[in-house]
Amino acid sequence: MLGSFIAVLTLRWPAGEGLGGRSRCDSCAAPLRWFELVPVLSFALQAGRCRRCGAAIPLRHLAIEIVAALIGGLALGVSPAAIGWAGAGFGWGLLALAVLDAEHFWLPDALTLPLLAAGLLAGLWLAPPLAERAWGAAAGYASLAAIAAGYRALTGRDGLGGGDPKLLAAIGAWLGWPLLAPVVLAAALLGLALALVDRARGVAVDRLTAVPLGALLAAAAFPIWLLFPTGAPALMLAP
Repeated sequence: MLGSFIAVLTLRWPAGEGLGGRSRCDSCAAPLRWFELVPVLSFALQAGRCRRCGAAIPLRHLAIEIVAALIGGLALGVSPAAIGWAGAGFGWGLLALAVLDAEHFWLPDALTLPLLAAGLLAGLWLAPPLAERAWGAAAGYASLAAIAAGYRALTGRDGLGGGDPKLLAAIGAWLGWPLLAPVVLAAALLGLALALVDRARGVAVDRLTAVPLGALLAAAAFPIWLLFPTGAPALMLAP
C-alpha cells in the first residue's frame, strides 16, 4: 500500500497535481475502483492493462510497489521490533527520494528534511546514539557542500544539486558518521557500473553527463542499514 502511495506521489507531485481525488488511469483518466487498486495483485489480474481503455499500466507502478514491499519485509526481517519499523520508514523515505531524483533530478526539502529530523529523533531511543547520528548529519552535509562549492569555484558551474548534501545529511542521521564513507563509495561504484552499462548500450557518456547522485546514495544507504541496523561495529569506531 505504501508502495502504491509512493508511486502516485512521485508521479503527481512533480506535475504540480494534488494527491486528493480518486485514483485514475494515467491514459484515459477513468476513475479506478477498489479492486483495481490492490497493489501488485490488480496489475497481475489485469495483465498490466487498464480495464477500460486497454492502455498499458506503466511498469514503474509495479516496480515501486514491489520494492516498497521488499523494503518493509527486509527491515522487519532484520528486527520485528522498533528498529525494524524505523528502518522500514527510512527505506520508504529513501525510495520516494530515489524515484524523484532518478526521474526529475529533484530532492525536495519537504521529504529530505523530515527524513533528517526523524533520523536524529530516532537516536533518542535507538542505536546508533544521537551524538553519532548528529555528527553523521553534519559530516554528510558539510562534505558534499564543500565539494559542490569547490567544483563551482574551479569550473564556474554547478556540479551538485542543492538537495544532495541534505540527503547525505539525512543518511548520516540514520546511519551515523562511520558509515558515511561506505555509502558514498557504494554509490560511486553503482554510478560507475550504470555508466559502463550505458556505454555498452551505445549511450553517450562523458564528464558532463548528469547523474542522479541522490538516487545512487539512497540505493546504497538502505542495504548498508540492513547490514548495520544499530550503527557501525566497534571495529569501525576504534581510533
